[in-house]
Amino acid sequence: MSEARHNILQRLRAQADRQPGGPPSLEKVRPAWDRTQCLERFRGQFEAVRGEIHTVGRHWPRRLLELMQTRGLHNLLYGPKTAHGAKLTEAWSDDSAVDLIPYETPIEDWRDRLFNDIDAAFTGCRGAIAETGSLVLWPTPEEPRLMSLVPPVHFVLLDSERIYTTFAELVDQQRWSQGMPSNALLISGPSKSADIEQTLAYGVHGPKALIVLVREAT
Repeated sequence: MSEARHNILQRLRAQADRQPGGPPSLEKVRPAWDRTQCLERFRGQFEAVRGEIHTVGRHWPRRLLELMQTRGLHNLLYGPKTAHGAKLTEAWSDDSAVDLIPYETPIEDWRDRLFNDIDAAFTGCRGAIAETGSLVLWPTPEEPRLMSLVPPVHFVLLDSERIYTTFAELVDQQRWSQGMPSNALLISGPSKSADIEQTLAYGVHGPKALIVLVREAT
């Protein structure tokens, strides 16, 4: 047996004799960012791919209306049975220039209107990942996946304390091991695609604009 082969086999046997260890500690791979650093990292990553962020307080519905009016948007699809949807209903004026459209009807009954007449949608989210600048959404019957996929503009309400350093930290802190949805979405900026000449086009496979309202704790 050659010396090289002998050395290789010796190393393999040594590895096989070792006791298997547990998974690596998540604490060793998480960046040591505080809440302010997480927000700044998320902002930098998100805006780098043409996402838009606005910091808001408890009067966030007013800021949402301002953003819609600035863009000339006339209606907003939302889930009225969610906590933030109820807040939006309460704060919205009946004579507002922007109409609230509740998502309450099965898609089969209003597919054409959803795909052709809705200007924007508004949803909440499970949190965000600072490391990658990604939003995490769990679609529900109250806020189905179509709300973040079909309208050309998507507004998202994100609580500042739900910005995590990494995806691993988010999964750990929110205890996904105790129950997961059938569909989880990670969204990193507005929809974009490129042809063979690398010409980017936005809004081809989803919203062309993704706007996040970061709600600070009060």
